[in-house]
Amino acid sequence: MNKLAVATTVLSLMAGGAAMAADMPVKAPPPAPVYAYSWTGCFFGGNGGGVWLRKEYSVAGATFGSHDANSWLAGVQVGCDYQFAGGFVIGIQADYDWMNAGGTHLDGLPGILGVTHASSARSLASVTGRLGYAWDRFLLYVRGGGAWERDNYTLTVPAVVGAAVVPGFAATASETRGGWVIGVGGEYAFTNFLSGFVEYDYYGFGTRTVNFTNPNTLALIPIDIRERKSVLKAGLNFRFGGGPVVARY
Repeated sequence: MNKLAVATTVLSLMAGGAAMAADMPVKAPPPAPVYAYSWTGCFFGGNGGGVWLRKEYSVAGATFGSHDANSWLAGVQVGCDYQFAGGFVIGIQADYDWMNAGGTHLDGLPGILGVTHASSARSLASVTGRLGYAWDRFLLYVRGGGAWERDNYTLTVPAVVGAAVVPGFAATASETRGGWVIGVGGEYAFTNFLSGFVEYDYYGFGTRTVNFTNPNTLALIPIDIRERKSVLKAGLNFRFGGGPVVARY
């Protein structure tokens, strides 16, 4: 009987311990880390698109007419970004594009009809900062900074201008013009190393006095030319230094 009582007591204690163990809370495993894309890093790539510009001519406040020009555009860009405070991104970028935006118009002043003005914009460059906000792999941004372009000009004077008989000539000029640019765009990271973007930029180059050289007399003919242009382009960037990081909450 003593042995039976002892065995019964042991079994009761074991059953009670098992019940208590079953009632104890089980510690849940740690949650899996959540990864978010980081835009911190540098990049280089290429772009292509279109450019539309307008040139307005004047001398001493009197209009000499204007013309529009448009062209394809293609080039390269390089820069770096830094992501901070969650989704905010700051960066810097330099780009250079080739184009061939040419246009012409006839002089509109009474008495000198027949003078033809022509221009050709051959290249466009800028150095800009940008500020944006990223939703994981999508970045919406604005950018702004300095811009430069290369222009060639021709002024063709016929042998007869109005009622006067003058020797014909074609005066030429060229310049590298500085200005500013502001733009807006969106960029998406397809992979950790490749992203694509679409961007619109507005360029203001103000009014500059361009000196045309008369090949017959070597005299300078100053004409004030104002320019503004719009650019719409898309491109790809090869990125390095960024990629997914563990999201913080």
